[in-house]
Amino acid sequence: MDDHVTRTTMELLLVLLFVCFVSTTADESAVINMVVREGDDAVLSCSFGSRSTELELFDWKKDGQKEVFMYDRGTHYNNNPTNQDPDFRGRVFHFAQQLDVGNASVVIRPTKVTDSGSYTCDFPFHQPSRRSHIVLVVGEWLKNRPDISGASPEPIVKILAETDKGVQVHCAVKGAFPKPVVQWKDRAGNIVPAEEPQVSERRGSYDVILQTTVTKTDYYQCVATQKEIKHRVYTETLVLVPVPGNRSGWIVVDFWRGFCLLFFWLFFWL
Repeated sequence: MDDHVTRTTMELLLVLLFVCFVSTTADESAVINMVVREGDDAVLSCSFGSRSTELELFDWKKDGQKEVFMYDRGTHYNNNPTNQDPDFRGRVFHFAQQLDVGNASVVIRPTKVTDSGSYTCDFPFHQPSRRSHIVLVVGEWLKNRPDISGASPEPIVKILAETDKGVQVHCAVKGAFPKPVVQWKDRAGNIVPAEEPQVSERRGSYDVILQTTVTKTDYYQCVATQKEIKHRVYTETLVLVPVPGNRSGWIVVDFWRGFCLLFFWLFFWL
């Protein structure tokens, strides 16, 4: 009898321990770490299994406080943003066509550096309530930021001359601060060897001139980079390099010059 009671008691304790374990861990979801570049889309995944979420309520929050997106049986922040945090208005969207298969994911479009943080997706009327926990990091990256003081304007590119080695090209960056790194690149993104840059300073800003000679026909970019302010801007141009000994190549390079000469010849002789 005592053995039976003891065994029954142990079984009850094991069941209680299991229930406690489930109740304390079911609400905890694996943390997903996510890194995106500033300006890219960030899809925050959340699933209700295979059950439809059309008649459910799910709530996305940032750092446990900011209301990112809420869906409640057809009503959501894109048609009723009353309680949505102003930082996310007009930038967070759900997958309306996939609600019937349990998709409660949202996309932040476009992302900003300040979007970095901890995001949770909760179904408050179900157990477990938490279905997703994502730590999002939005990294700054180099892009054209013309509104920043001192940001380099678009480089000025010129084709200088044809030489026996190829075509000489010229790039000028004016009025930039901090001092930009200027490079020539081909269409594939390879750095083209260039002459020593000519750098001058005036009134606290920098002018940089960079010249090089290209040896094959391609699209070339003069790129100005200022990592300190996460700014990068470029100008692209097509450079036609004649094939040595091939007269037709020179005609292509000088197409407009030849056209003008032909026009004047026809004008005076006809």
